[in-house]
Amino acid sequence: MQTSEFIDLENQFGAHNYKPLDVVLSHGKGVWVWDVEGKKYLDCLSAYSAVNQGHCHPKILEAMIEQAKKLTLTSRAFRNDQLGLFYKDLCELTRSHKVLPMNSGAEAVETAIKVVRKWGYKVKGVPQDKAEIIVCENNFHGRTITIVGFSTDENSRAGFGPFTPGFKIIPFGDANALEAAITPNTVGFLVEPIQGEAGVIIPPPGYLKEVRSICDRHNVVLILDEIQTGLGRTGKLLAEEHDGIEADLTLVGKALSGGFYPISAVLSNTEVMAVLQPGEHGSTFGGNPLACAVARTALKVLIEEGMIENAREIGAYFLEGLKQVKNPLIKEVRGKGLLIAVELYPEAGGARSYCEQLKEKGLLCKETHDNIIRFAPPLVITKDVVDWALERIGSVLGRE
Repeated sequence: MQTSEFIDLENQFGAHNYKPLDVVLSHGKGVWVWDVEGKKYLDCLSAYSAVNQGHCHPKILEAMIEQAKKLTLTSRAFRNDQLGLFYKDLCELTRSHKVLPMNSGAEAVETAIKVVRKWGYKVKGVPQDKAEIIVCENNFHGRTITIVGFSTDENSRAGFGPFTPGFKIIPFGDANALEAAITPNTVGFLVEPIQGEAGVIIPPPGYLKEVRSICDRHNVVLILDEIQTGLGRTGKLLAEEHDGIEADLTLVGKALSGGFYPISAVLSNTEVMAVLQPGEHGSTFGGNPLACAVARTALKVLIEEGMIENAREIGAYFLEGLKQVKNPLIKEVRGKGLLIAVELYPEAGGARSYCEQLKEKGLLCKETHDNIIRFAPPLVITKDVVDWALERIGSVLGRE
């Protein structure tokens, strides 16, 4: 079958809730992917940071195959021999006290919302059904009804109400706004260390440190959504490390399995997680042995193969190279580690056309918020491949 035939099938039988580039991929290895007609591309999206370890990492693949031969699912009605080991590995790596496993990033966010509300009622003493959670403008935490209800992206919200109450929205990167928004009923502050979907929006230096201090003063749970920024993407295991802080709840997902299997997790201190009792929250697939075995290996290769350090070093090199691309239509180039964005002025006519031109040159990336191109290749990318990418990006974006 040809590319057009696969696209026709999607259009005929699938819901039209995505607008992908018209490339149909069939296999991948490391930073490279190939389409159904054999053309090779550099993946500069990494499945929105789910394949930080590179496509089809052989050690993760081996772990998945071996576990799939033995046991894939028990539900949490019974114990399995991978769950406790997964907990231990993840807690030791992230200095967490407790882990609650789920499947998707959105599920992890919903879990954190439930947990922090219950903590507010049982521990902080907030009156029943009065708990407030503060979030930021231009956030992206998922697609459930509750989550889109506190989004400021009208495209995510329109036509889906009524929405869950109990959320207050403030500007991102403004610690004073956070302090001003807190009331006696505030139980949590949910924030991304860097806003990925908003276009790699980086807060002012010291923002998270100040946020941590404010939350401590007011007895508010700090929840960091590291589903996209975590697990090496920004050049640290967790982006919170850039500010030298620890959240009360940290959400991870995506690269937790290296792209092989859906798994997410809420990392918590003991006090907050202790409010949950049997029967109050769960998931049939959450913590299944296949996901746990895959995640344990995905974490192991991330550390042992120096991917986090590579993200820091090669990310700085890539960022500097992009800053050398000259075009009056480029408004800003920004990033941390291998999470980088090129923002264009509106006069450029949108980022989509540039992404399509880069596709033709063998480089896959995706626009966000109309005028922003995000570059986020797998963390295994090398300097020579970055040079290859910069040559093509320069040929498309460069203009004196």
